[in-house]
Amino acid sequence: MTLNLLRGLVGISIAMMGSGAFAQDETTNRVAAKTDWSVFVETDPTSCWSVSAPKETVNTKDGRVVAVRRGDILLFVSYIPSKGANGQISFTGGYPFAPGSQVSLEISGQVFQLFTDEATNKEMAWAPSKADDTKIITAMKRGSEAILSAQSARGTKTKDIFSLLGFTAALDEAAGRCSG
Repeated sequence: MTLNLLRGLVGISIAMMGSGAFAQDETTNRVAAKTDWSVFVETDPTSCWSVSAPKETVNTKDGRVVAVRRGDILLFVSYIPSKGANGQISFTGGYPFAPGSQVSLEISGQVFQLFTDEATNKEMAWAPSKADDTKIITAMKRGSEAILSAQSARGTKTKDIFSLLGFTAALDEAAGRCSG
């Protein structure tokens, strides 16, 4: 990963953790790189996450491929023991999602819906439940790529393709660092 992308991962990762303390300081706590996935750890409060950027991105509007400016595009699995997050899936598309929209996540033909929360964070999407997190993680361990499709508030349709190479190793590393 390039240094700028890594800095972006760090910045988004901090914002995702949802704590003012995290938001004030940038983390450099990358503890592992597992092929296409990285692992980060924070200690106060303890939190660990595996994260990856897409290998390919396609943006379309009115059926035509368009060039658009987007922020960091990242797929996460987080462990935050103090908040009961034990393998929480989340995605940031680098733009505000269309109001009321869902994000579609496809892995090996299985399709999952992620939800967006306009009240708290218009640029993040999550699995609707812990049970869904578990199903998605199982599919990610078995798959080779994850395809996230969404629509921006401006009407641009996006398709981001993430490699799952190194996913299981990164997941195990993050989970192990945040267990008990």
